[in-house]
Amino acid sequence: MADQSHQVTRLLEAVRANEAGAADRLFREVYDELHTMAAARMRSERPGHILQPTALVSEVYLRLFNAGPPSLDNRRHFFAAAAEAMRRILVEDARSKGRLKRGGGRDPIGFEAIADLAGDPGTPLDLLALDEVLKGLESESPRAAEAIKLRCFAGLTNSQIAEVSGASERTVYGDLAFARAWLHDRLYS
Repeated sequence: MADQSHQVTRLLEAVRANEAGAADRLFREVYDELHTMAAARMRSERPGHILQPTALVSEVYLRLFNAGPPSLDNRRHFFAAAAEAMRRILVEDARSKGRLKRGGGRDPIGFEAIADLAGDPGTPLDLLALDEVLKGLESESPRAAEAIKLRCFAGLTNSQIAEVSGASERTVYGDLAFARAWLHDRLYS
């Protein structure tokens, strides 16, 4: 994994230096992992969702590179940005389907979904409701919000979140526990 981490960092440096073909090499290097993240996230979407993991990966990559070479320093930074792009794409897709209108026929997100989310990235949940409460969590604890995003939108395990975020697994566990309690408090107080 360390070699792969260094390879992604080297490729990001090459992309920033506008080295010919670097963006394509980076895409090939990270594609499988991005696809796995997207597939995990798509499993928890409502039935009938037309966006496929391959399309989601392509859209994430376009978002990251559309405005020119991204200023991403390393593998951790790249995958955190990819998870955030994935979240935004899915939220925008949900909005475009009219699910954000007040009332919109959606059920409020339940604590069970958040609790399950921390243990199972395949749990169905209302992306728009989650997005709304995540904004508040980000201002309270950016690290806990990042952990929930990586769990929910990237489908990462605690050990993967620890690797990507540079924190220990124990810290990730604590961040996820804090996030669940904080979200529960905001949803049911």
